[in-house]
Amino acid sequence: MAFLIVASVFYIAMFVVLISQVFFKMNQDTKVEDHLAPSVYDCSVDPSVLQDLKEIASLIESGAYTSEVRKIYRAMRSTMKLRSKLKASVLSAFLNYALAPGSEVHARLSSYLLQDRHDDSQVDVEIPATDAKHLMPELEIYCCLLVLVFLIDQKKYNEAKACSSESIVRLKSMNSITADVLASRLYFYHSLSYELADDLAEIRSNLLALYRSATVRHNKLSQETLLNLLLRNYLRYNLYDQAEKFRSKAQQAEALSNQQFCRYLFYQGKIKTIQLEYTDAKDCLLQAARKGPTTAVGFQIQCNKWAIIVHLLLGEIPERTVFTQRRMEKALRPYFELTYAIRVGDLELFRTVAEKFSSTFSQDRTSNLIVRLRHNVIRTGLRNISVSYSRISLADIAKKLNMDSDNPVGDAEYIVAKAIRDGAIDATLDHANGWLVSKATADVYSTNEPQIAFDSRIVFCLTMHNEALRALRFPQDLRNKESVAT
Repeated sequence: MAFLIVASVFYIAMFVVLISQVFFKMNQDTKVEDHLAPSVYDCSVDPSVLQDLKEIASLIESGAYTSEVRKIYRAMRSTMKLRSKLKASVLSAFLNYALAPGSEVHARLSSYLLQDRHDDSQVDVEIPATDAKHLMPELEIYCCLLVLVFLIDQKKYNEAKACSSESIVRLKSMNSITADVLASRLYFYHSLSYELADDLAEIRSNLLALYRSATVRHNKLSQETLLNLLLRNYLRYNLYDQAEKFRSKAQQAEALSNQQFCRYLFYQGKIKTIQLEYTDAKDCLLQAARKGPTTAVGFQIQCNKWAIIVHLLLGEIPERTVFTQRRMEKALRPYFELTYAIRVGDLELFRTVAEKFSSTFSQDRTSNLIVRLRHNVIRTGLRNISVSYSRISLADIAKKLNMDSDNPVGDAEYIVAKAIRDGAIDATLDHANGWLVSKATADVYSTNEPQIAFDSRIVFCLTMHNEALRALRFPQDLRNKESVAT
């Protein structure tokens, strides 16, 4: 009996020792694993984002080898989808993968990410040693572009300015059709970084030099982008005359990018509006709004704001559907109230609306155009009066128009005479009695106005059809097969 008790105690003790050793071994392995590979649990790099960047890099390499620009375009579209997911740790890991460690460009780009990596409380993933990549120009530009976009999103504008300037210097020794696509995007963010830092005037001469270089090298996409950047630079500081001189003398090429062409039309419309060429300005602004991407709501709003002003300056009233477009109602509300005041011809209501939304008009840089609309308000009110009354005195006209001048009757007489001369109203002025005598309203269908309206609509439809045909694109392989078959 005693022997059984001793044996039982012995086996129980051995079992406890064995269990304790197992737990000790598991705990020790866990500590070693945590020490050697802390990234398994504290990983700050999203593997999916890093893998997507590697696939984009492969796509860029493939496009560079085969000179297929459409692959570079596809790579840029994919990059913009990942923009919100970029982190310093992810970019550092990608630089280690894409660029040769220890190279000058690797060290320079990594220095801009060093502060963000130190700010991370988590530990970065150690990238295993891979075959060193030979530095392709396209891949180097892409890495610079990624870091620049990240710095702009982090609102580190001074670092972004330095990074973009250094990258632009590197670009001067690179010239290829595929690098042109990436270079154009780098030029855009280079200008954006200086604009956000409110130092846009500093790079004007540099942009001009880059535009001359792109023209000599026949880099069409960079040429389009730099042209728009220079126009934006001039318009930022209200240099409309210089912008028009540069635009008129710049070499015009066939549009390659729809986005850049829309920007060009918008800037051209703004310039022509300031220079009183309202008809051409309306065509440019409407075409920019029609061609612009529906997802670019901010651009659509700006185009519609300026188009509304131009319509009003031409004496036209925009349709109500313009103000009720989805996601634009709130932004276009001030211009809707302004249009209503002009449509009814109420000068007092026009003053009230202009004062109420003065800050909005100043921010949109349309305040000087709003001042021009005062005469249109008076003319619209005068047209309504001439239709309503067969004969009315100039004093009553001044009273109905709410004219607050020292000599309202004299001003009313001058305005009425000018409106009759311009053909705004069909009436006669009796200076002796101080009357405005309106003529009977003629049948509009007995004139050429319906024919002119139909002709303008037909021209618009044919122009849109021809532009759609010119904008068609086909895959390069399919085009080659068709040419061989013929």
